[in-house]
Amino acid sequence: MKKDIILCGVGGQGILSIATVIGEAATRAGITLKQAEVHGMSQRGGDVQSNLRLSTGTIWSDLIPRGQADLIISMEPMEALRYASCLSADAIVVTGSVPLVNIPNYPPIEQIQQSLSSLPHCVSLDIDAVAKQAGNPRGANMVLLGAASAHLGILSQAQIREAIAVVFAPKGDAVVQANLKCFDSAL
Repeated sequence: MKKDIILCGVGGQGILSIATVIGEAATRAGITLKQAEVHGMSQRGGDVQSNLRLSTGTIWSDLIPRGQADLIISMEPMEALRYASCLSADAIVVTGSVPLVNIPNYPPIEQIQQSLSSLPHCVSLDIDAVAKQAGNPRGANMVLLGAASAHLGILSQAQIREAIAVVFAPKGDAVVQANLKCFDSAL
C-alpha cells in the first residue's frame, strides 16, 4: 500500500506541522516515508509545497511523478489548483475554501471554486472558521488534517491523533488538547 501526498499552501500557514504530524504517525506505524524538500518557506507568504510519500514497501524517490499524486492537502484554494496537474485520475483534493490573497493578480474566488468543483473528488471547507469555532484560531492546519485524515488510507485517524499528541507535547497539554480539538472538529 502507498499514498503519495502533495502538501501545499502559503508560508506561515502550518504546512510543516502537517508534514511533521503525518511523518510522526508513519514512523510510529513502521511505514516507509520520504519527503521532498519543502519549497517556498524562505519567505512568509510565498508558495509552499512538499511531496510526502508513504508506503508499506520501498520508495525509490522522494518526488511524486506528475499525474501520480493520490491526495492534495492544501491550506489555500489557489494552491490546490496550482498542483492539480499532479493528480492521478482517482485522486482527492482536500482544501481550505477561503483564499489568502497575497498577490495583486489573485484570480476571482468564484473562478477558483468553479475549477475546484470540476475536479473528480474535492473536499473544500472553511478551515479558519472551524478552527475559531473549536477555540483555536491558529489550528486551521489541524482542521485541514482532520478533514484529510479520512482519505489517507495508509494511516488511521487514531494514529494521526497519537502523532499530534507527540508532536505538540513539548508545548504543553493545553496546546495538545487545542490541536486535537481542531483535528476532531473536522472528522
